Amino acid sequence: MDTVVSATDARVHFGELMRQVMETGKAVTVERGGKPAVVVVPVAEYEHLLDLRRQRWEEWHRRLDALHERMRAEIGDRELPDVAELIREGHEERDQQLWDAIHAVH
Repeated sequence: MDTVVSATDARVHFGELMRQVMETGKAVTVERGGKPAVVVVPVAEYEHLLDLRRQRWEEWHRRLDALHERMRAEIGDRELPDVAELIREGHEERDQQLWDAIHAVH
């Protein structure tokens, strides 16, 4: 289980907290007002988390690029419809259906 300390204890004993994190390699959660506020982690763990985030970001970009390529292949030079206009038309259609349903009951 991770160590949990109050913000006051973390401030007063910050050097000890750093030593504990570096020696054990385990995170320490710092609470403020009884709720988790921050986590102190070893630099290696932080770098690992950054690397994972970068990898996920790159994977999403690869997927997005592949999707764009597929869309270009399917659509070609045709211009895409305006998304805002499609949404507006959908709202108008829905509103008309609701209006018709309300008046069909009365």
